Amino acid sequence: MKAIVVADQAAGTTGMKLVDQPEPQAAINDVVVQVHASGFTWDELTWPPTWSDRSGGERKSPIPGHELAGVVTALGYGTTGLSVGQRVFGLTDWYRDGTLAEYVAVEARRLAPLPGDIDFTVGASVVMSGLTAWQGLFEHGRLQPGQRVIAHGAAGVVGSMVTQLAREAGAYVIGTGRAADRQAVLDFGAREFVDLENEALEDVGPVDLVFDVFGGDIAKRSTRLVRTAGTLVSIMGPAETRPADGLAVDFVVESDRAQLSEIIQRVRDGRLRTNIGAIASLDGAVAAINKPERRKGKTIIRVRP
Repeated sequence: MKAIVVADQAAGTTGMKLVDQPEPQAAINDVVVQVHASGFTWDELTWPPTWSDRSGGERKSPIPGHELAGVVTALGYGTTGLSVGQRVFGLTDWYRDGTLAEYVAVEARRLAPLPGDIDFTVGASVVMSGLTAWQGLFEHGRLQPGQRVIAHGAAGVVGSMVTQLAREAGAYVIGTGRAADRQAVLDFGAREFVDLENEALEDVGPVDLVFDVFGGDIAKRSTRLVRTAGTLVSIMGPAETRPADGLAVDFVVESDRAQLSEIIQRVRDGRLRTNIGAIASLDGAVAAINKPERRKGKTIIRVRP
């Protein structure tokens, strides 16, 4: 099969190349999926699991990518819940070869059925961002209707999902970003927008939940806005400062079949919009990923035309 590998950690995305690799085999409880579309996250080559296995050993020439949509082609021993020929989407294990390839072996529990009326490109685009927003808001943030929420980076891949899901749950959403993001953030459902470069974040007043995607100074300033019993939720690691009378929670997203099904149903009925940026073929993936300008939205590699 064709696959993208990264030969040199120091080179980052410039060390990517398209090569021929053996097709993966399904281990116990695995399925093999013919990948139709794969997502790529801009900073995943900096993640420790990309370069080491669970025991700390070195991983050489890993295949990146963790989000996929495709068709099951083989079942491992003991695998239940999925069948050969089924359309699926989901999030792969951080420590295993990824989805920028024509085939990938994945634990079946990490995948959910992809409805036939959803394009593979759309399915791959909502996996990590949708699960991150869902888990941050509802599992870790315990969001309730009527609460006030700050969604940082609300025009971005994760922030736009946070904005939409929080709005649908009955929250009052305050989105943040750069001045050029204002209309996009309001279109995603935010009630207010804060230009972090030119406006005072502190003017929004106390909030029940902050969803942080920046860390650093923005996170520190945000902690002072969390009211009693509120929560700062972060995907940027442990917070340097914590709310005086609230919680600070950081987490790593996990695949969840039931949550994926909830997310894709919202896409089907129009309650949730995808945020896709660049789309490229597998042959053009290295060039697309290494474009000098950062595109807004999720980069999707369409592995099969």
